[in-house]
Amino acid sequence: MATSNPIADLVTRAMALRQAGRLSEAEAVLRQATLAAPRSAEAHHHLGGILAQQGRRTEAEAAWRRTLALAPGAPSTEAALGALLLADGRYAEGFRLFESRHVIARMAKPRLPYPEWRGEDLTGRKLLIWPEQGFGDQIQFARFAPLAAAAGADVTLLCLPPLQRLFAASLGVRVLAASGQVEFPDPDVWVMAGSLAGRMGVTVETVPGAPYLRPVDPPAPAPDGFRVGVMTAGNPAHANDTHRSLPAAMAERLRAGLPGAVVDLRPEATGARDFADSAQVIAGLDLVVAVDTSVAHLAGALGKPVFVLLSAVNTDWRWLRERSDSPWYPSARLYRQAAADDWAPVIDRVLADAHAMAHGSG
Repeated sequence: MATSNPIADLVTRAMALRQAGRLSEAEAVLRQATLAAPRSAEAHHHLGGILAQQGRRTEAEAAWRRTLALAPGAPSTEAALGALLLADGRYAEGFRLFESRHVIARMAKPRLPYPEWRGEDLTGRKLLIWPEQGFGDQIQFARFAPLAAAAGADVTLLCLPPLQRLFAASLGVRVLAASGQVEFPDPDVWVMAGSLAGRMGVTVETVPGAPYLRPVDPPAPAPDGFRVGVMTAGNPAHANDTHRSLPAAMAERLRAGLPGAVVDLRPEATGARDFADSAQVIAGLDLVVAVDTSVAHLAGALGKPVFVLLSAVNTDWRWLRERSDSPWYPSARLYRQAAADDWAPVIDRVLADAHAMAHGSG
């Protein structure tokens, strides 16, 4: 007969409560678990997650540090604490801990027969930058490829195929589409794209700004009048898409209330074949309004004014906390939910500021 594990049972119960949105009850169950088993790293780890989800970041940090004291190097905890520290702007420790994302299977590193670059001198060396995560992540971290080249490296950047044409026209390095059995020059060293900032010692104050991408072709003359591009939803497969994308009613209210000509930036609406085509469309706009998806990164990387709508639930670390600006994208203005899934006040502020911009006062 299987032996019951009371602590594991409590953790399982707490996770079911969390999934149901009953966070206070889940927290109470996990505190019961940590009292019954003070050395249970699993209980402390999940308690940290519940506290972070409630916005109690100081307590979440303490719970995750307790976890790591009990289970040094626990990858899920290191990655979670790393993301929390990055959102706080504590980049040195945050990026170091966030490296544990690669121990988690869905972000595993490739097995390459070359040494990994750890931040040493790049003069005269061939550097391969390996892609990771989604389109927005790759756009955000592409800015570091020219910096590596300026430091003396012969850079090869791999990226998802829809980004290749835009990156090749903008970055001044060798850019190859990571598709199938891609061939690249044998490097001296290689690095994951998301590791470049940490290994270059970037701080909030020294983030290389934008623009660093540009349209492949000169923008066509724009029609008269104010033009706004809109993206109200991201990839539905994204783990946080339920919270980051606008509900249909809010999306319609946004589109209906914006000034001037409103352009739907979904590729199926614009006919864009890749991000170079999307960049060409964005170049002809006065403003982009987008939820936290690749279009927001693209507009920011092009230096286009962009209003980014941010959910209060699991806000990505790159947008930092309690700021309306972004060191990563100086042309961005951030609009944050004050409460989970409460988009109405966000839409109100966006519409007011868009109308002010259209009339020359925003």
